[in-house]
Amino acid sequence: MKAIVFDGTENKLVDGVTVRGPGPGEVQVRIVASGLCQSDLSVVNGKIPFPSPVILGHEGAGIVEAVGPGVTMPAVGDHVVLTTLATCGQCAPCTSGHPTMCRESFGKTATPFELDGTPIHNFAALSTFSERIVVQAGQAISIPKDIPLTTACLIGCAVLTGVGAVLNRARVSPGDSVVVIGAGGIGLNVIQAARVAGAATIIAVDTNPEKEPKTSLFGATHFINAMAGDTVAAVREVIAGGAAHVFDCVGGEAITSQAMEMLDWGGQLIMLGVAGPETKLSVPASTFYMDRSVLGCRYGSSRPGADIPKYLDLYRSGRLLLDELVTKTYELEDFESLLDDARNGRLDRGVLLMQS
Repeated sequence: MKAIVFDGTENKLVDGVTVRGPGPGEVQVRIVASGLCQSDLSVVNGKIPFPSPVILGHEGAGIVEAVGPGVTMPAVGDHVVLTTLATCGQCAPCTSGHPTMCRESFGKTATPFELDGTPIHNFAALSTFSERIVVQAGQAISIPKDIPLTTACLIGCAVLTGVGAVLNRARVSPGDSVVVIGAGGIGLNVIQAARVAGAATIIAVDTNPEKEPKTSLFGATHFINAMAGDTVAAVREVIAGGAAHVFDCVGGEAITSQAMEMLDWGGQLIMLGVAGPETKLSVPASTFYMDRSVLGCRYGSSRPGADIPKYLDLYRSGRLLLDELVTKTYELEDFESLLDDARNGRLDRGVLLMQS
């Protein structure tokens, strides 16, 4: 089968990759579509250290082709959205409804793929830049077959992360004020989830002024060009006391420090952007005296089995925009064009078509 293999230096489209069959509790999925996430780019540019060779991709949707022993759902033929949570299902976080906190599965790597006798790592327990993968049955969430897989694939990362950060982690309430730094795929989902939650003021902040119409479509009430002056002052011109919630969808010491200055008393900063492993955050201790807080948020604090059907209901009702997230689709042979467009900020989300 075909796959995009990253050898530690460059990505190569290769044929002849094999994947092992599904074992107990596992399923084999034929990938139809896969989004390119910033985390994939972060491995390529060295921001996230990862062993190679590896098949990247962790935002995918496809069709179940085979199931291992003991699997009752999903079934062969089901359309599924894939999630990165290869949880153990038995530890305290898993059994208490907090699968993103499963320590038994976090950070583990495997080599289910092979090319000419060389084992290949998977990424984020998935590797959706491959025509077929094997995952735990619980990672494949069945969806209605009338939902386009080119749309559905984005639910597996951008939607779960962005929408979940608002509804599960920050718990934005009607009338709240929200600032979203970074209007990419995750930022747009934060914006629209804040709208769904009933936030009264939603400020999108980005360095690209051409993103303003898209942020407005998704629910932003204001747009601030981060390159046009004092961003903190611009936020406080709209929200005099500061925001109740600031979502940092970019990461990095300078941006996070600015984000803290945008908070009102009692406000909370939710960190979604991935900073480099050596990045240190430094803010004055007095920042926290007025009940301000900083919250990490892994994968939208999601429970995919419960959240994905809920988000699809919002999509069907027209309250959650998913089709509009896809800027462009690409054939496998055009993977480098997808990378180039993503690096240069031309995409909200680009989707790789794994099957012609």
